[in-house]
Amino acid sequence: MKKITTLICLIAAVIMICPFHAYAGGTLSGKVNFTGTAPAPKPISFGPEKQCALVHGDKMPLDETIVVNANNTLKDVLVYVKEGVSGQFEAPKEPITIDQNGCVFSPHVSVAMVGQNVVFKNSDTLLHNVRTLSTSNKVFNIAQPIQNMTTKKVFTAPEIGIQLKCDVHFWMLAYLHVLNHPYYSISGDDGSFTIKDLPAGTYTIEVWHGKLGTQTQSITIAEGESKTADFTLEKKE
Repeated sequence: MKKITTLICLIAAVIMICPFHAYAGGTLSGKVNFTGTAPAPKPISFGPEKQCALVHGDKMPLDETIVVNANNTLKDVLVYVKEGVSGQFEAPKEPITIDQNGCVFSPHVSVAMVGQNVVFKNSDTLLHNVRTLSTSNKVFNIAQPIQNMTTKKVFTAPEIGIQLKCDVHFWMLAYLHVLNHPYYSISGDDGSFTIKDLPAGTYTIEVWHGKLGTQTQSITIAEGESKTADFTLEKKE
């Protein structure tokens, strides 16, 4: 008993002298810039579907195909680690929600992790359907005829750029990206993005836009380092 007590004391002493090292992840941030002729903001044309327009009142939603911010940056660009991530990651327990509100998918660009619940919702009084154009995941086409109806789906494989469409309303389009790690961001109203908690290493970072394509950079980040990297996507005439 005395030997066991002595051993426990020795272990405790070692822990006090040599505390465990807490890992400090790195942070990558930057902006996605735009070059070329910016498309003029254009309200969505709802055609004869008057109920879609009524939801928005006097403020019609703008087409989100290419959104150039006031500072000449891009909104809704996926920025993610394409290569260099190792290990397995548990999917978040919280679902993401993709709504159909006023005959527009919201948000326009979403990211889920493999195994995470994705909830598709219809906030309108109109019939909608959600059809996926997918290559790595099983395609589906779900009808949602009832207001506030929700349908839960889980994606089982990583895939970039899954198109979501509503066949009832031809202008409705959104993108869902599925990743097997949490190192991603979507550029905001000022074009900025932030990827946190990156382990030290060298990574291939890719930006992806549904119309303007992709661009990659190789980034090396040290433990606890904050690094900046900017990207530029071009609209060719």
